[in-house]
Amino acid sequence: MDSISFTLEAGTITGFIGANGAGKSTTIKMMTGILAPTSGTIRVNSQDPFKDRKKNAFSIGAVFGQRTQLMWDIPIRETFCLLQKMYRIEENSYRKNLTMFCDILDLGSFIDKPARQLSLGQRMRADICAALLHDPPIVFLDEPTIGLDVSVKDYIRKFILQVNKERNTTFILTTHDITDIKELSQQIMIIDGGHIIYRGDISHLKKDYGRSSKIMITVSQEESEQMKDAFSLLPVTLTEGEELTIEYSPVEITSEVILSQLFSGYHIRNFRMGEVDLEEIIRSIYRKK
Repeated sequence: MDSISFTLEAGTITGFIGANGAGKSTTIKMMTGILAPTSGTIRVNSQDPFKDRKKNAFSIGAVFGQRTQLMWDIPIRETFCLLQKMYRIEENSYRKNLTMFCDILDLGSFIDKPARQLSLGQRMRADICAALLHDPPIVFLDEPTIGLDVSVKDYIRKFILQVNKERNTTFILTTHDITDIKELSQQIMIIDGGHIIYRGDISHLKKDYGRSSKIMITVSQEESEQMKDAFSLLPVTLTEGEELTIEYSPVEITSEVILSQLFSGYHIRNFRMGEVDLEEIIRSIYRKK
């Protein structure tokens, strides 16, 4: 890490993203108290997470997609009971949380099975429940939807949004799934080489970095070849696929100029317009860095 500095407001969901090796997991491990920073200061809930590891553990929740805190050979329900004792959760709060979480995450069909018998999706849902049973104000989620099918991801995303809304829980999310970022994050931080290279909301990211637009058209193969020659002198990029995609910067050329040339010289069967999507913007930032 190299002079990273940020403060997160309570009750926000922050997407913490970057290419492999950018420093995401190292930062998360320092904030959860697993690693000690070699310099600088970290405060989580006004505590030093490494020096006050026990206190910090009581005030955070953590889910690491590649690891589990579930007991491998005992029923999930018994793991939850053990966590109740460890975190000294009052009985009414425990039962209320367990009932709510089981309902949202649909744990009922496997809560009495041991972790070793669960699918990856079932285990992740149980892990997320386990991490939030003690009502932590801050929760760290490291790849919580990795390898999961669409329906399980939907369970998890709805759960995170509901807990955030109803309990004002702060979530810090690291993921390579751009849909997680789009559906959950109120703000994002992009890290590269130990540096934060962007921090803000998605709309500003698109404004600052998504400086291109697209026109997707359907034409005959013959006209597609003609178009490549005709457009070669314009500041646009043509990409073939099911549709012919014209990508351009509105700063360099307007859509009116492109559309005028399209409709004056070609038989356009269909066309649609759109911005470069978030995944492409983030991918281009990684490539540049």
